[in-house]
Amino acid sequence: MKLTVCRKEHFNAAHRLHNPAWTDEQNSTVFGLCNNPNYHGHNYELIVKLTGTVDPDTGYVYDMKILSDLVKEEVVNKFDHKNLNLDTEEFSELNPTAENIAVVIWNKLREKISPDYDLAVTLYETERNFVEYNG
Repeated sequence: MKLTVCRKEHFNAAHRLHNPAWTDEQNSTVFGLCNNPNYHGHNYELIVKLTGTVDPDTGYVYDMKILSDLVKEEVVNKFDHKNLNLDTEEFSELNPTAENIAVVIWNKLREKISPDYDLAVTLYETERNFVEYNG
């Protein structure tokens, strides 16, 4: 029997969508307001989903306290109240789109979570705009 457990976290971060190989006009056309040279911010909502079998001894798929601590250590503490472009190694060369942020988060967590679990990351940039990455 497989079940999915989910942990929801929140972080605030600023970013600028920009491709340095493009002209200012092309960046403005493609990224619009998200290309603001003074950056802009989001209140991100993150949902981490682990799918696995229920341990008959604990009744858990995964210990949610361990998952909570892991997400805080690997994501929230590194990205919360940061300018993703300027304050993080992960996005110094990578455009911090919601898609790229989700992939970076998934990779950070995948390194720390046993492959016995299926991992999915859903990242809400706004209430209506979100991405999901499953590897």
